Amino acid sequence: MSEYWFNVRTHEVEVDAQSDWSQLIGPYETRAEAEKALEKVEQRNKAWEAEDD
Repeated sequence: MSEYWFNVRTHEVEVDAQSDWSQLIGPYETRAEAEKALEKVEQRNKAWEAEDD
């Protein structure tokens, strides 16, 4: 089964981690989940900031 990764440099989804790990977010089970990786990161960051307040 393939894993999907979001490349933060190219903003593209990769199948089975083609780039260096330092440029990737994942793994995700589906391409759709990987495509929303930055949205998920933003949501988590906002939640963590709210906890700090």
